[in-house]
Amino acid sequence: MMERRHFLKTGAALGVAAGAGGLSAPALSQGAAARTLRFVPQANLANFDPIWGTQFVVRNASMLVWDTLYGIDNTFTPRRQMVESEEVSADGRTWTFRLREGLRFHDGEPVRAADCVASLNRWAVRDGMGQMIRAIQEELVAVDDRTFRWRLRQPYPKMLLALGKNNTPIAFMMPERIARTDPFQQIAEFVGSGPMRFNRGEWVPGARATWSRFDQYVPRQEAPNWLSGGKRMLVDRVEWIIQPDPATAAAALQQGEVDWWETPLNDLLPTFRRNRNIRIEVADPLGNVGCLRFNHLHAPFNNPRIRQAVAMIVNQPDMMRAVIGDDSLWKQMNGFFTPETPNYTEAGGEILSRPRDGAAARRLLQEAGYNGEPVTMLVAQDIAWLAQMGQVANAALRSVGMNVDFVATDWGTVGARRASREPRERGGWNIFFTWFAGADCTNPASYLGLRAHGDGAWFGWPTDPGIEAGRDKWFAAANAAEEKAACEEINRAACQSLPFVPTGFFRVNQAFRSNVTGVVPGPLPWFWGVAKS
Repeated sequence: MMERRHFLKTGAALGVAAGAGGLSAPALSQGAAARTLRFVPQANLANFDPIWGTQFVVRNASMLVWDTLYGIDNTFTPRRQMVESEEVSADGRTWTFRLREGLRFHDGEPVRAADCVASLNRWAVRDGMGQMIRAIQEELVAVDDRTFRWRLRQPYPKMLLALGKNNTPIAFMMPERIARTDPFQQIAEFVGSGPMRFNRGEWVPGARATWSRFDQYVPRQEAPNWLSGGKRMLVDRVEWIIQPDPATAAAALQQGEVDWWETPLNDLLPTFRRNRNIRIEVADPLGNVGCLRFNHLHAPFNNPRIRQAVAMIVNQPDMMRAVIGDDSLWKQMNGFFTPETPNYTEAGGEILSRPRDGAAARRLLQEAGYNGEPVTMLVAQDIAWLAQMGQVANAALRSVGMNVDFVATDWGTVGARRASREPRERGGWNIFFTWFAGADCTNPASYLGLRAHGDGAWFGWPTDPGIEAGRDKWFAAANAAEEKAACEEINRAACQSLPFVPTGFFRVNQAFRSNVTGVVPGPLPWFWGVAKS
């Protein structure tokens, strides 16, 4: 297993200046420094299209540039954001939305209803909830510059949740010319109406990305609450410093060369706690769900029994102790929904709860006809959690005779390659690792990893009518008890077909300088309301 403390073996690892690590921006004056927030994100911003893909790092960056019609608050209630008002017909089939006055894009053009129509059309092709709406859509049209209408063949009661949810792809509003880009092709222009403008000329993938305050942004008057309320930027500039080396990032934080580190390794926290200039907090109480994702299109994981064999041998405690270490920050999850939330269930979860059983896994592989076919495993080395998951899974699969082709790469490459439906020998893949925010896994509404509708599903493209039937029941549920029963049905089906193997539930810490204020826990970093003294 890869040693998580390898970078701490030299006594100077955390005491040196971080200049050698690529933090080569010009020195800032004291006043400019107080107006610039320097942030170390979880991964490289390799692409910048929040509809084309589902990477959290892209979503988090996109929040600064593009705004949404609605935004959920910390009770998962969708609140108006770009929308001034909405009306729904008595039969629940026609929604009419009116935009707030004064909304402008970063190029100075007004936000029009036609922009929203084009943006929603592109989003609905790629998003699970959007696909549901699209399947019952009669028309989506602009009525005038500030009003658009969505008419459906049947009611869709969770419309506002679909438009305001925080999980990817989010329904971001773009100018019509950009939103007309094929949803399966990346956009090439990054103009939004959000609180910050993207500085395209300063973007160096693998090194840095920057944003500047958009002075024409019109925030709502309500207090900010997650994706809702007034997104008031208290700094003039946000700089993302891409820093895959933990020792260099740690030194930069200690020296004050960066202000906020999204995902520090737990091994570093004791050192940080001894530094009165650094604060440590749990980033999101709802935590994360680790994921070993299969490609269901090609051998060997088009065979459910081979997927089950992997579930028998991949041990959550091994995974979580490698990823997090601190037993207080993780727990075993014997189901697919977020632990400690109302829909969590272990119905049918015996395959996840049983101790690791190598002998049973070998027998099942033999019975399923596994003949040593190579298994291409994509493992992002620039995200410590994923690197550790990959190391543990690699050892586990090899221990039962699986022929693992271990591809050590970066997260940007994983994000691009996992979109391929080709077999492994033509540039495809069999397994990759990721995680879902616990906030996205509390119910099946927009839980990407738990869709199983074949070609329309998330990367891996599983097919399971049982999961989909349970999901339909959840949407039709009249009360919480019926929703819970539907989740139990989904969980039982998922534990049989295994769209992915949960690798454990875990919480992580974030670290920031003590002169940074306004950092609010949640499923992603909220930059509005954050200030420096």
